[in-house]
Order: sequence, then C-alpha cells, then structure tokens
Amino acid sequence: MNPVNFSAELNDEQLAAVQAPDGPVLVIAAAGTGKTRTLIYRVAWLVQEKKVRGENILLLTFTNKAAKEMMERARLNVGAENLLGMWGGTFHHVANRILRQHAALVGYRNDFSILDSDDQKTLCKTLYEELGLKGNDQFPKPQVLLSLFSLAANKDVDPRDLISERFENFDTDLESILKVHDAYTERKQTLNVMDFDDLLLNAVRVLDENEGPREYYQHKFRYVMVDEYQDTNPVQADFVKLLSGGTGNLLVVGDDFQSIYGWRGADFRNILHFERDFPGAVKYELVTNYRSVPGVLAVANKCIAGNPEQFQKELRAVRSGGPTPVFARLSDGGHQARYVVNAIRTLRRSGYRYSDFAILYRAHFHAMEMQLELNREGIPHVITSGVRFFEQAHIKDMLCLPRLVCNPRDELAFARLICLLPGVGVKGAAKLWSKLSRKFDPLLSEDRKRLHEAVPKRGKAFWEPIHEMLEQAEREELTRNPGELIFLFLKAFYDEYAVDTFDNYANRVEDIHGMIDYCGQFESLEGFMSELALQTNLDESNARDESDQDAVRLGTIHQAKGLEHPVVLVLWCVDGMFPSGRALEESDGGGESEERRLFYVAATRAKDHLFFCVPNVRRQRDGGVVYYEPSRFVTELPEGVLRVERGGYY
Repeated sequence: MNPVNFSAELNDEQLAAVQAPDGPVLVIAAAGTGKTRTLIYRVAWLVQEKKVRGENILLLTFTNKAAKEMMERARLNVGAENLLGMWGGTFHHVANRILRQHAALVGYRNDFSILDSDDQKTLCKTLYEELGLKGNDQFPKPQVLLSLFSLAANKDVDPRDLISERFENFDTDLESILKVHDAYTERKQTLNVMDFDDLLLNAVRVLDENEGPREYYQHKFRYVMVDEYQDTNPVQADFVKLLSGGTGNLLVVGDDFQSIYGWRGADFRNILHFERDFPGAVKYELVTNYRSVPGVLAVANKCIAGNPEQFQKELRAVRSGGPTPVFARLSDGGHQARYVVNAIRTLRRSGYRYSDFAILYRAHFHAMEMQLELNREGIPHVITSGVRFFEQAHIKDMLCLPRLVCNPRDELAFARLICLLPGVGVKGAAKLWSKLSRKFDPLLSEDRKRLHEAVPKRGKAFWEPIHEMLEQAEREELTRNPGELIFLFLKAFYDEYAVDTFDNYANRVEDIHGMIDYCGQFESLEGFMSELALQTNLDESNARDESDQDAVRLGTIHQAKGLEHPVVLVLWCVDGMFPSGRALEESDGGGESEERRLFYVAATRAKDHLFFCVPNVRRQRDGGVVYYEPSRFVTELPEGVLRVERGGYY
C-alpha cells in the first residue's frame, strides 16, 4: 500500500491537527470543515509516521455507524494489517469490553447480561408489585421512571432533584419513586444484569477505584481519540480522563457551537474547559468550510457570535457566489406551508430534486400545517422526526372525543378513549360498548349517564372528571369547538395521564397545545375532523419510506445534525417557538444559548439555499390570534445578510 501523502490530501488547518505533538490536543472543528477526515488521517499519521501499533490506539465515538465508517476508512488509508487490535466504538461498547474482564471489581460476574428496554420495564413492574405499588393507578409508568433514572445517571445528579422537578405540579408519591430507584439498583446486582447506563458508570468505577486495571488500560491505549467531544456528559468525560491518564496523549474533536443535547445530559463545558482540565493542551481550529455558500456562512457566523461563553471563531467559505438566504415574512402557519411548497416547485424547475430539500423545525408540532399541505399538493415526503404528527399516540388519544361527537357509532374511537382508564382493557371496552347499544354520544346526557354507571369501579374515579367536563362543555356550548373540547379534556384528565405515562411528557403536551391552537382556524368540529381525515388518508399515498431517495425530508433540527442538504427551509422562526418559550424561561440563560447553537446547526445544514420562515400570527382555539415577533436570532442579523420577502413566493 502506498504511503499517505498528508500535505497533498489535507488543508493546512487539518494537517496541523493531524500532525499535532503528543500530549492533550483540542481540535475545534466547525461545521463542514472535515472533522471526520481529520480524525481518520490522525490515525494514519500515528501508524505511518510514528509507528504506533493498532492495539495502542483507542477511538471513541457516539454511534456505531460513525465508528464503523471511521475504522473502514482508516483501514483503506494504512491497511487493515496495521490496525490489528485497534479499539474503536461507542463509549458503551468500550465500557462493555472492559467490564467483561473486570466486572467482579464492582460486584458483578463477568458473564453479566445487558438489559434492553423491555427487560428494564419488566423488572420495574416486578418491583412495583413487591413494593405494593401495583394497581396504584396514579403512579408513573415504568418507562417514565426509567427515563428519569437514566437522565440522573448521565447528568451525575441526585435522582431526587429530577423527580421533584418532573412532578412538582402533580400529586405524586416521590418517596415511593425513590424506593423503586433503590430497589432497581439493588436488584440488578442481585440478578447480575446491567442496563445501558450501568456500563459506563461501572466501567468508570473499575478504573477509578482499582489501580491495576487503570494502569493496564492507560498503558495499552497510548493514544486516545474522541469524536464529538462537545456532546459528552460528566460520566463520559470522567471515562476519557481515566483512560488517557497514562501517557496523556488525548486528542478530542468537536465544536462547542454544535452542542445541542443539554436536555439529555451533555455538558458543553467539557469542551470549553478542556485546556483547564488538561494542562498544557494545544488547541487547533478548523474553520475552512467546504459545504456552504458564503451567504449561508455569513448568517451562521453572525448569529452564533451572540453567545459569549464559547470559542469565538468564524467559518470561511471555499465556495463562492450563491444566493442570499431568505427571511420570509408570512401571515400564519397556512401561508408558511403554501410558501414552502411554492419554493420547492420553483427550485425544482432549476434542477433540484425533491430529496435535495430539507424542512427543519424546532418541535414536532411546528410541522403540522406543513405535513397537511404537502399531502394536499401531492409532494412526496419523508418524516424523519418520527411518526407523522396526527398518527402519534398522544394526538390520536386526544382526538377520540371529537371523533365520537362527530360519529357516536365510532367504536374504535370509543375503545381507544375508554382504554385510557385504569382497569379497562380491550375486552372490557367491548363489553361497555355492547351495554351502550353500540353507540356513545358525548353530547347526550342519557349516554353520558349510562356510561358513567357502567364504567368499572377502578376506572370510575378517572372517568368522573371527564364526565363533569363533558357536562360543562355542553352547558357552555363548547362541544362544537374542537380546540375547546380538546383543551378541556387535557385539563380534566389527559395532562395527569401523560405525566405518568410518557417519558417525554413536556414535548407531548407541547404537541397537544400546538394542535389546540391549530383548531382555531376551523369554524366547526365537523370541518376540522373532515379535513384531518382527508389529509391523513392522503398521507398514506404521498409520504414515502425513507429508502425512497426522491422525497422531501422533514425533521427536527436535532435529528438533522451531521447532515447536509442543498436547500434548507426552517419553520416558525419566531420568539416563543424558535427559540422555544421553555428555553427562554430558564433563569440562568443557558436555554437561550443552546437555542442559539441549535439555530446555528440549522443554518449550517444548508449548502446552497437557506430560508427562514417567519409567520406573523398563530390562531388559537377560541378563534383569537397570538401575534409573534420574529426570532431574535433573525432580527439580530445585520442588514444585508438576509433578503427579506414579505408575503410573496420565492
């Protein structure tokens, strides 16, 4: 195999980082500057020029896909025979390999099993029964508690704090939750099983508390490299420090501008404080961007400069020319959706394919009108952010009552609604339906009374507030207003149901409120349900599998990180939606800073065209409107960086 010509294959910035001297090295790799390429060539440099053996190199990544790609490309550069014994993989993969040799040091056998999510839920249910919590219908579901336990582990914080914060507005037995946590921790050890978080926590314990294994791995891994270091959490940072503490030859690559996972435990201060944590560290910056036209980078540079606590840097474009990014002033969500469709059609005429377009948004409900408009216009699309909006479980739950108001003989809607009650399953719902003569009209007092009497004792306490809510809705003539009906159901029952049922409670309730506001544009319940039924049926023919390459991509900005698209259109760029209202309420200002980084990530996904869609109003359930100010991230940009369009089409 021919030796790698590093100076011919790398730019000056990349070459300097690849040839960095021994010791701690920080590589700040801005968007589109060749981060992965730099890591791969660093491996090649170590093997070819420094004669390092593969078994003395460790590469830590965040996904198996990234690890596999880097290892394959490194083998192509220097030959598979020169990388024999090299460790490359995710943090959890490497932790598992260590524990398979040393689990006894933390009270496990080396043949421990790893619990998947179903196993974890099953174990939790067993503990519920043993602790006398089975049948407690107001106690959180296992997946909710497991999510909180996991977040506490990844943030390295007391679970009590997270639990108190989650349920502060609800009458929840916090002490029983903590008993479940302690019992879960103890039982895993008794059964010789670990969950995903335990792999890292226990591997850190092995290295931290035992000199022998620590010195062995520090000697083995003479060179440690870490990808996406800005996304590490406190436990992962400790893991890296322990593994690299022998020679001190640690190279980390990342971009503080793209740290957007604080909500799941990532701490961007790990990369900001790298030089403090590793004295003598040398820092390199990659700022030459090969992806985007200058106009896109101008937006990204000016926006992110508003965050004071970061490594200040500016992307430089290799490409020249290109269009100026667009600031589209629009009337409302419907106008926004039509504008995007017209922009797609216009650019398609100049040669772009559907797959060249990405429609990005801060939260799932922001794309509601957009999905319906794409269906209506027959534009093929893929929802990369999960299930299509109106097919999500919580949205379908909320639509049960409106469906029954429109069609009292809708048995499927009735069954879904009544099965939300504890103690009522599919068979129980069928029996109730028969007792009601196969009809339930929420607007008829006679039907309500018959159902109230027929609901099993265990579910009656939960049906009671729904029953009272329906009577209130009828008295106040609100039952024909879809937004009001859904809002009242949320208040009476579903909010508390959701907090005990879904691990991402806040996001789901945000979706529901978004749908409630969307209802405001319809004059009647029948109109709303008819439009919904029509469009969701069209969805089946217009939305395609992700394997279909020629389809518009819709997804959240978090899911778009690491990707690039010729055309990017960002929805609902208004204060309160992007940046989100929840983030702006954080007292320490950290929420706004992370939102700004998210805006930067959205902008830097674009190669050619970038659009920021800024609707003026959003309709509410009562028929009124909320007026929005354009996102501060847009209005802070200097004049000339964006081309303003007012209500027209691209």
